[in-house]
Amino acid sequence: MGIWFHYHPLCQRTKALTLACSGIYFATRAFCDKPNHRIVHKDKNLVRVERDLIDVFTLHELLQLCAKRRSLLVGKSCHGLAIHFGLVTDTVTCNILINLYTKCGQNDCARRVFDAMSVRSIISWNTMIAGYTHNREDVEALKLFSRMHREGTQMTEFTLSSTLCACAAKYAIIECKQLHTIAIKLALDSSSFVGTAFLDVYAKCNMIKDACWVFENMPEKTSVTWSSLFAGFVQNGLHEEVLCLFQSTQREGMQLTEFTVSSILSTCASLALIIEGTQVHAVIVKHGFHRNLFVATSLVDVYAKCGQIEKSYEVFADMEEKNVVLWNAMIASFSRHAHSWEAMILFEKMQQVGIFPNEVTYLSILSACSHTGLVEEGRHYFNLLLSDRTAEPNVLHYSCMVDVLGRSGKTDEAWKLLDKMPFEPTASMWGSLLGSSRIHKNIRLARIAAEQLFRLEPENGGNHVLLSNVYAASGNWENVVVARKYLRDSGAKKEMGRSWIEAKGKIHVFVAGEREHPGITDVYNKLEEIYHEMRKISHRANTQCDLHDVHADQKEELLKHHSEKLAFAFGLISLPPNIPITIYKNLRICGDCHSFMKIVSCITERQVIVRDINRFHHFKDGSCSCGDFW
Repeated sequence: MGIWFHYHPLCQRTKALTLACSGIYFATRAFCDKPNHRIVHKDKNLVRVERDLIDVFTLHELLQLCAKRRSLLVGKSCHGLAIHFGLVTDTVTCNILINLYTKCGQNDCARRVFDAMSVRSIISWNTMIAGYTHNREDVEALKLFSRMHREGTQMTEFTLSSTLCACAAKYAIIECKQLHTIAIKLALDSSSFVGTAFLDVYAKCNMIKDACWVFENMPEKTSVTWSSLFAGFVQNGLHEEVLCLFQSTQREGMQLTEFTVSSILSTCASLALIIEGTQVHAVIVKHGFHRNLFVATSLVDVYAKCGQIEKSYEVFADMEEKNVVLWNAMIASFSRHAHSWEAMILFEKMQQVGIFPNEVTYLSILSACSHTGLVEEGRHYFNLLLSDRTAEPNVLHYSCMVDVLGRSGKTDEAWKLLDKMPFEPTASMWGSLLGSSRIHKNIRLARIAAEQLFRLEPENGGNHVLLSNVYAASGNWENVVVARKYLRDSGAKKEMGRSWIEAKGKIHVFVAGEREHPGITDVYNKLEEIYHEMRKISHRANTQCDLHDVHADQKEELLKHHSEKLAFAFGLISLPPNIPITIYKNLRICGDCHSFMKIVSCITERQVIVRDINRFHHFKDGSCSCGDFW
């Protein structure tokens, strides 16, 4: 009697081994046509091999193929065959089965095989621990390692690295240090493999000094080690250190990888360093990384965050192959620069080429609708998301839709959506509703939102300021006093507004009423010249943007020296006339400064780009890319 290997999923035979998986017919053909296997019967659907001629090697080969292809049903059938042949006591067979089940995400099945083993090798322990780590069951990985250590099983480099991944995921600092002690005791710490794993864990746990200590004491540093160090600096916000490290490694001739340059590009994007970003782009082309999807996505992000959306699109369009991550990066970049229609066109194009939108895509497209007042389009994409079986709506999508409605003045509708959604409202949602209520003077909703924010974020002084601004905008000065008293009594701090601009390789930072900058006298003189020109066209400051209980003339004087205006005046003095003046701001640009930038872009015939905390504003010839809706 022989064994039938059947690849048709609908066929069931009582005494047959059913392998329901596309392509398994070719797998069985591959080993059945070998000289040492006799095919008794073969037709279009079936391959039959004599049972006595199937050896252990053949079964292992098929199980490994199942693991590679994540073919769970086929693998279970092969497991049944292993039981039939009495191979469940064989350590190698059990190790292969554990690998199969963990690769298919079936850790419970893998653990049953593991627990039933009479003899376990180090491979058994390593495979099971790695399976837990891979499937994000980090606590189970740590428990199993602890048991292994208690039983006295000698660990390897692979054991340590897998367990360290679990420590990184759980930010288990104490356990990490204990593992480090064990590694030193067993003389495994000299391995670059183990050292890199420790470096990565310390960096992810915000212990960058420890990560640097591990790096400096490693006898051999691989390209993966360097990449981990760069990534660690980026994760801990040490962007300037990343650039210094990159410069020193370039001098030493370190071999770059796509992961290293992506970390460096992330730094350039975070600091909006266009000159450094362009230089790194040149290095990328020189080393041939410009066709790498990972690197291209980082480049798209860099140029977009540095205000050069055209170059961002050039990088995107130059890529012959694009994945969903690259499409998402470009759509998000268009959204950030208020190019909503371009974002929507790209949304349609990606589907035309056979790439389906995911949760990130929908988030970017809803954000694009939010900041340009496209309510109907926002509703369309939100409903599309709800009906899309391949994407799962989450709290961020609802938050975006609340923002779409709120910014357009539909605050009551936004409140209803927030109230009936299947998630608990987040601080971000309440903040969006509070901001919309301030703009559209819905004091009732503003109070509700503010109360929720005070409960969720008692230390955030910005929430008290927002509520104070709601009262001030409606002229309710008594409640303004009360709100500001609460701010003082709570001890919460409001972040100070700052603007900065890059000129001649240096970053120049300004605050409202700046007095410390070495060239501040020239800046104020230039700003006065600009105001003189603006008075010729009878421009008056938008005093509604100043929320102090003072006379209109005093409000105008307070608005006069806002940080972005000082940065603009400095840009006029310091930058050549043929390049845009790009200003970065840590808070949202106010209405008066927005009007100011529109007018001066016309008067001075200069393009002005302002990146505030929300998005980019491109001012040219008296208008802004946001269409005065931001």
